[in-house]
Amino acid sequence: MQPSPLLAELIAALQFLPGVGPKSAQRIAFHLLEHGRDKARRLAEVLERAASDIGHCQVCRTFCESEICELCQSPSRDAATVCVVESPLDVVAIEQAADFRGRYFVLMGRLSPIDGVTPASIGIPLLEQRLLAGEIRELIVATGSTMEGEATAHYLREIAREAGVRATRIAHGVPIGGELEFVDSSTLSRALSSRHEY
Repeated sequence: MQPSPLLAELIAALQFLPGVGPKSAQRIAFHLLEHGRDKARRLAEVLERAASDIGHCQVCRTFCESEICELCQSPSRDAATVCVVESPLDVVAIEQAADFRGRYFVLMGRLSPIDGVTPASIGIPLLEQRLLAGEIRELIVATGSTMEGEATAHYLREIAREAGVRATRIAHGVPIGGELEFVDSSTLSRALSSRHEY
């Protein structure tokens, strides 16, 4: 039996979510309609409000409901140290896991010329302006270790150098509690080459 056109549209719309394939989308759609119509209406209302009211911080580009986010407004944050990340989720991860007291710049992606992602499309000109303004002393590059993440890191290091700003890269390597025999060769190679005094 084929679902009704509207139900098929709901299932297709749910597949937009990360990690949700056709079967999961179908289960979610049927659950919402069978057991949670009030919750489904609430979800739709919150999604609508979030889509219209959540924008980007004018300073760091993370998600927020005001012109400048709380982290950028906080006087206890070090404005001279800026950590560049690919996504607002990276900000959340660092805030939960580390004692970082600096500020952020969120790229909302990473360089990928093949996919048409240029420096301008991920906000790098705005970051360059901040670097040239002279307030930033250290730029911490915390992009991923994918090929695109590494290319982005290299580009960021170059613009920091041109602005006379110290650029550092987060370490990548063997996880705490990890056994060497289970670590992939590229991670192990990077961990060895990035070793430091102990």
